[in-house]
Amino acid sequence: MSPSEVMGVLTNFSPSRVEQWPSIDAEHFQVHERGETWAEVTEGNDKSWEHARYEWDPSQNRVTVTTHDSTPFGSGGWSFQMTPTDDGTRVDVELERHPSSFKAKMLSPIIPFAGPVFRKSFKEPLKTV
Repeated sequence: MSPSEVMGVLTNFSPSRVEQWPSIDAEHFQVHERGETWAEVTEGNDKSWEHARYEWDPSQNRVTVTTHDSTPFGSGGWSFQMTPTDDGTRVDVELERHPSSFKAKMLSPIIPFAGPVFRKSFKEPLKTV
């Protein structure tokens, strides 16, 4: 996929988002507001959801997600930087969380080791078109 195709998947807030992303179900997906290069959404499933603001800059191949609230980890955010390569796009992902509950504080040390889980959750939506 090209960087613009990856950005298109990350910023598709149509009803088909729940079909592209197995971790999002229709009952936990709501677009609150949307602009040309931003969207306020709640998305997730029974186990985990987040309310976030997505902002994207096609000229920089970058998507930034500011998480206002989520279960189980609270606020924080994501950033996705797309870099073209000879055979597609490399996507560098940064995740930041600010746990506030006791449970979130106990679970937060495992986040640095969750790379394979995150990689798996992105595999299907970002498959080659």
